[in-house]
Amino acid sequence: MSAARKHTALPKAQILIEALPWLTRHHGKTVVIKFGGNAMIDEELKAAFAQDVVFLRHAGLKPVVVHGGGPQISAQLDKQGLISEFKAGLRVTTPEAMDVVRMVLAGQVQRELVGLLNQHGPLAVGMTGEDAHTITATQHRPTIDGESVDIGRVGEITAIDTGAIQALLDDGRIPVVSSIARSADDHHVYNVNADTAAAALAAALNAETLMVLTDVEGLYEDWPNSDDVISRLTASELEKLLPELSSGMVPKMQGCLHAVRNGVETARVIDGRVQHSILLEIFTDEGIGTMVVPDAPIDVHTGPEQGES
Repeated sequence: MSAARKHTALPKAQILIEALPWLTRHHGKTVVIKFGGNAMIDEELKAAFAQDVVFLRHAGLKPVVVHGGGPQISAQLDKQGLISEFKAGLRVTTPEAMDVVRMVLAGQVQRELVGLLNQHGPLAVGMTGEDAHTITATQHRPTIDGESVDIGRVGEITAIDTGAIQALLDDGRIPVVSSIARSADDHHVYNVNADTAAAALAAALNAETLMVLTDVEGLYEDWPNSDDVISRLTASELEKLLPELSSGMVPKMQGCLHAVRNGVETARVIDGRVQHSILLEIFTDEGIGTMVVPDAPIDVHTGPEQGES
């Protein structure tokens, strides 16, 4: 091999070796990825997302994809002459709108995503929270100005059964889950916020990591005065910030908080507008988004004064 050819190949080897500690750390671990925002609409970003998820699977991780489909749902409702109304950041969902939500999520967005993943091999299997009673919900009634408000078929998760997802993971598959749930009595179908669903699934699956794709770089330190991103914060630090966040970020950050308070080691909000942001976040030192970690446990047995003479 000529010196020039050796030279051009070497950086590739260095990049692969750099990923080794991360490959070792994450091997065999479950990672739940919430797919949303611009990454759902832009063709190149969609293709890169599918490559990233398949890469994780081949690198020995167990990815689970959870998705909503806000823009696609709005477009279809418009087409059918149904009005999109939002209250407290949630879509008011009439029974007619729920039929559209279900059709778009399970019949369009999920099918496309499964197709993109399966260009790389027979890996992805699509399902909704209705399947095998994976997600059970009751009607969510948000409080607005001190009053409980009926926003229709919007669900609040009451139970998660991970059996079907776990069976797929054990079989080497990539579950792709639409954020739809059923009531415990099976009479109603509910639209569940996909950020919330991803967080609940991450906790129930004992996932190592929850990753939420957004249309921003992460959580900003002092928006709009500065575009500095907070790279790492604890659950308690995040909890203090929640009241100040923009409405779109609230379910994402509440989801991250729920995940790390329920056994998930890290929850990360990453910029879905950056190609291969998932790989950059998991396999590099720098990372590119905001990482939420559990509060440090207080060890009652060791304090600074103990053991000091």
